[in-house]
Amino acid sequence: MTPSEVLKAHWGYDSFRPLQLDIIESVLSGHDTLGLLPTGGGKSLTFQVPALMLPGLTLVITPLISLMKDQVDNLRDRGIRAVYFHSGLTRREIDLGLTRCRLGKAKLAYVSPERLQNENFIAELRAISISLIVVDEAHCISQWGYDFRPSYLKIAHLRELKGADIPVLALTASATPEVAEDIMQSLHFKERNVFAKSFTRENLSYVVRYADFKDSMLLKVLRSTQGCSIIYVRSRKRTREIAELLLREGISADYYHAGLPPEDKNDKQNAWKADLTRVMVATNAFGMGIDKPDVRLVVHYDLPSSLEEYYQEAGRAGRDGKEAYAVILASRHDKATLSRRLTESFPDKEFIRHVYELTGNFLNVPVGEGYGQIYEFNFNLFCHTFNLPPTPTQNALILLTRSGYLEYVEETTSRSRLMVIMKKEELYSLELNPDAEEVFQYVLRNYTGLFADYVYINEVIIAQSLRLSSETVYQALLYLTRVHAIHYIPRKTTPYIIYTTSRELPKHLIIPLEVYERQRERMEKRIYAMKKFAFSTDSCRVNTMLTYFGENPDCGCGKCDICRARKKRDTSSADSIDTITESILYLASHPGGSNVDHIISQISAPRDVVITQIRRLLDSRRLILEGTQLTVNK
Repeated sequence: MTPSEVLKAHWGYDSFRPLQLDIIESVLSGHDTLGLLPTGGGKSLTFQVPALMLPGLTLVITPLISLMKDQVDNLRDRGIRAVYFHSGLTRREIDLGLTRCRLGKAKLAYVSPERLQNENFIAELRAISISLIVVDEAHCISQWGYDFRPSYLKIAHLRELKGADIPVLALTASATPEVAEDIMQSLHFKERNVFAKSFTRENLSYVVRYADFKDSMLLKVLRSTQGCSIIYVRSRKRTREIAELLLREGISADYYHAGLPPEDKNDKQNAWKADLTRVMVATNAFGMGIDKPDVRLVVHYDLPSSLEEYYQEAGRAGRDGKEAYAVILASRHDKATLSRRLTESFPDKEFIRHVYELTGNFLNVPVGEGYGQIYEFNFNLFCHTFNLPPTPTQNALILLTRSGYLEYVEETTSRSRLMVIMKKEELYSLELNPDAEEVFQYVLRNYTGLFADYVYINEVIIAQSLRLSSETVYQALLYLTRVHAIHYIPRKTTPYIIYTTSRELPKHLIIPLEVYERQRERMEKRIYAMKKFAFSTDSCRVNTMLTYFGENPDCGCGKCDICRARKKRDTSSADSIDTITESILYLASHPGGSNVDHIISQISAPRDVVITQIRRLLDSRRLILEGTQLTVNK
């Protein structure tokens, strides 16, 4: 089958979007390829289509753990076999996924980058035939990028493991020229092979509105536009507060952040996608992987720290090609907030060492131990136990990750799931207590695929259906696990710490120049670019953005607030000149003409402007000057 035939058979589309087919053909020809496609440009298809055409497994490295399940479910719904691996899975789940890969029962495997730190997992990959390595969010491999992750550097070793002739496809929505070059170098590209779509979005108008009281301006913006909207903020608390404000004002709204239970996330997301909710107020956890093309408005209530982040989030508007708006609400305090973010992102090095020491104490990891181990890490309890400020502490853990001492995997919410592990013929002789019997029968009747794979369940729905308490259902499932009828994994929301080296004494910790000082300089430049975009009023906003991403625009966009204001001024100026001309001609049309000084004194415009216009009328022979008298040339 050709790529177009695969596309039609599995996705129902008749044609590819721009650059998709070019990237696919490059990959199928065995070339290392870098694809720079904007948000909504269809990155996933550039590796999913080749995956179905290549003989072996396509390995997809992605940091978006929360989206892996959705991606795999979507593929399975289309009849495409896929699995995923991340640190939140049990050993049994990982073994089941690896077995499927070895037996050729999966075409795609999504892998979180921290799994590449696990030597046993890497050893398992040796026995699997891999045809393509895909690096999603590839800017994470670049130390010049805004979201650098050291675990991404391990990807290059996969090439050595599997042979250099396996092509690599690197994908990202936003990258400056130096980041693009760094991506190709870090992944050991055999050739420079870049497919880039312009960062211009012809249908998207970028607008900045300045207001110290943002709530009233937000309401004004929402009431002057129509259609589905996203409002981005930077705190979970504010998502709820603004959603409640909008509801009080009669605007349909809901809120979304990473800390919500999976069921709540799905319900809120589905209602918004079905247009039952107009506005979603969210942190940046919302929008990734959501294919809703008709978003008409994206508002940034709080400024992101970089143009890369802003471009990706704003780009979720107008993916259907129709007119849409990306609006920033900016106040005089936002510049200081961005500067403070820089300080919080790079706390004092002694504080970083202190956080490292306390982490080991909290997890009971002795000095010299812990290498390769994964520990559940209750971040909120950690901060509370040692009275640590949350934001600098979280950034200290990120810097320790970048320095190679540990891997901090932020909050991962996993839904409850179970698999029947007892053979079918053994179930008939299984003796259970009444509650366990009732719950087990319900599960067997209402969930499919239980004997082949882990299936997601909802204890609340089971309890309501059986008129039992949630605690009774929970205990029944635990009992079924103890008698080895099922393997039940309750829902949990947990960050992880993975020790990538044995625990060190704090005095031996070295925070490299590249990780601290150089990264701080780069973040400072990104914040400066964000400030320039939001607060400068002397150049087209799109041109400011395009220049940052390495393009050379030759004219303004004509659609941003600055271009529109300039156009309005120019039109107003032209109207004013026309009025001055008409006044001069009227005064000079009197019998015998009119004195030059008298004409100038009678027109309410700057003297030099009136004189300039008189000269133009004389040059065009519409006026005649005789002495000091001006007359109209008949």
